Amino acid sequence: MARSQETFNKKEKEKKRRKKRQDKEQKREERKANSDKGKDLEEMFAYVDENGNITDTPPDPTKKKVIKSEDIEIGVAKQPELTADDLIRNGTVTFFNESKGYGFIKDQETQESIFFHVNGLEEEVTENNKVTFEVEKGLKGLNAVKVKKVK
Repeated sequence: MARSQETFNKKEKEKKRRKKRQDKEQKREERKANSDKGKDLEEMFAYVDENGNITDTPPDPTKKKVIKSEDIEIGVAKQPELTADDLIRNGTVTFFNESKGYGFIKDQETQESIFFHVNGLEEEVTENNKVTFEVEKGLKGLNAVKVKKVK
């Protein structure tokens, strides 16, 4: 009589493979039962209440507020339109380097230091001169242009 070809070790490996296959099948069935794919659209909706919390109940239409799109502020608040009088400022030349061709003016109202270049001068200026000037936005901040001495 011939002996069986299956040894104890082979039987144990086969048992492990069957157990692993059953566990895998069981996990697949659990995933199918708990998946969101079969839900209808209403069950997947999420709502935000008046406090900003996420809920699954739709908001009450009687508490609805109407908001105009003009009232929504994004980024920087609107600044009032500048007139020609607002653009002309007064100040004092605090620093001027003739050889390099630039200087700084201290604004009388805001006390901020504003850069100017000789190309923006309409008259010759020196340090401590009282001047009027207009401001424009430059690459690194405000620049003074149309700089004139106050007589």
